[in-house]
Amino acid sequence: MVNDPPVPAMLWAQEVGHVLAGRARKLLLQFGVFFCTILLLLWVSVFLYGSFYYSYMPTVSHLSPVHFYYRTDCDPSTSLLCSFPVANVSLAKSGRDRVLMYGQPYRVTLELELPESPVNQGLGMFLVTISCYTRGGRVISTSSRSVMLHYRSDLLQMIDTLVFSSLLLFGFAEQKQLLEVELYPEYRENSYVPTTGAFIEVHSKRIQLYGAYLRIHAHFSGLRYLLYNFPMTCAFVGVASNFTFLSVIVLFSYMQWVWGGIWPRHRFALQVNIRKRDGSRKEVQGRISARQPGQEESTQLSDITEDGESPEDPSGTEGQLSEEEKPDQQPLSGEEELEPEASDGSWEDAALLTEANLPASAPALAPETLGSSEPSGGSLRQHPTCSSS
Repeated sequence: MVNDPPVPAMLWAQEVGHVLAGRARKLLLQFGVFFCTILLLLWVSVFLYGSFYYSYMPTVSHLSPVHFYYRTDCDPSTSLLCSFPVANVSLAKSGRDRVLMYGQPYRVTLELELPESPVNQGLGMFLVTISCYTRGGRVISTSSRSVMLHYRSDLLQMIDTLVFSSLLLFGFAEQKQLLEVELYPEYRENSYVPTTGAFIEVHSKRIQLYGAYLRIHAHFSGLRYLLYNFPMTCAFVGVASNFTFLSVIVLFSYMQWVWGGIWPRHRFALQVNIRKRDGSRKEVQGRISARQPGQEESTQLSDITEDGESPEDPSGTEGQLSEEEKPDQQPLSGEEELEPEASDGSWEDAALLTEANLPASAPALAPETLGSSEPSGGSLRQHPTCSSS
C-alpha cells in the first residue's frame, strides 16, 4: 500500500496546483510592476507641475520694513528735523534673488503708521516720493503722492477714548492711524534695466511716525490668475494632464517593445535583404565572368589534343558556357520567386531565405559538370596524359 503509484486524480491536482501557483506568482509580479510604474508616473507628474508652478508664478506679495533716517547736525533746540526723512529699500531677497519678475504688473504701496498727536494733526498735506534705481544707483523711475491724516473732531476723539479706555489702559489699543499711500498702481519690471532698490523720502520736517512698510503686491491675469485664485483645481488638472501624457508615452513604448506591431520593421529588413541579394548577384556574376576565359582555353586545348585541329565554329563553347551559366542563374530565379514571400513574412524569414539561397550556386555546378561533356580544370590535366599514352 505504501509503494502504490499515486492516483491520477492526485497527479492532476498537483499539476493544477503548480499551474495555478505559477499564474498567481506571475499576476502578483505584474501587479507589483504596474503599481510601481503608476507611483513613479504620479511622482514625476507632481514634480513637473511643482517645477512649473515655482518657475512660472512670481512672488505674490512682498513686505519690507522701511527705516527712515535724517541728519542731526542742526540746532537741537528747534522742534523741526534737520532734513527730510529718507530710507533706502533693497528689492532683492538675500542680496541675490530679485523680488520683481519681468513683464508682471505690481502695485507698490507705502504703509505709514502715524500717531494722532497734535503735531501730526497740524501737518496738513505732505508729500511722499519714491525713486527706483538700478545697478550703479541710476534712477529709472520716480513717483510722488500727497498724504494727510484722516480728520477726527474733538468730540469723536473724546467718545473713542471713553469707549476704548480699558483697552488703551492695558495697551491692547493705541490712538494711531495707518495710512496706505499708493505709489505705483501698475509697476512693470524692465528686463534690460532691472530694479535693484528704491529711495523713499517724506517731504516734512515735523512729521512723527511709529514705523513704515513697503508692500509690493502682484496683479495676476490669465493663467497666473487661475493658478493663484484656484490652486487646488489647477493642481489637479495639471497633475492629471502630466500623468496622462506620461502614461501614453509609457504605453506606446511597452507596446513597441513587447509586440513590435505599431511601427513594424519589415520595410527596413526587406531593404537590407534586397541589398544582400544584389550583392550576392554581383558576386555570382563576377564568378561567371572570371570562369569564362578559363573555360574557353580548356575547350581549345581539349580539341587540339583529341583532334589535332582547332575548331572553327566556337558554338560548342558557347553552348557549354550556356549550360554552365544555367546552374548559376537558377538560384537567382529562385531568389526572385522567393522575394514576395520575404516581403510578406517577417524580416527573419527573409534573412533565412537569402542565406539558404546564397550557397546554392556552388553545389548546383557539381551534377552538371560531372554529367556534361565539358571537361573541368582537373580533366584538362588528365587528357594529355591519356593522349600521350
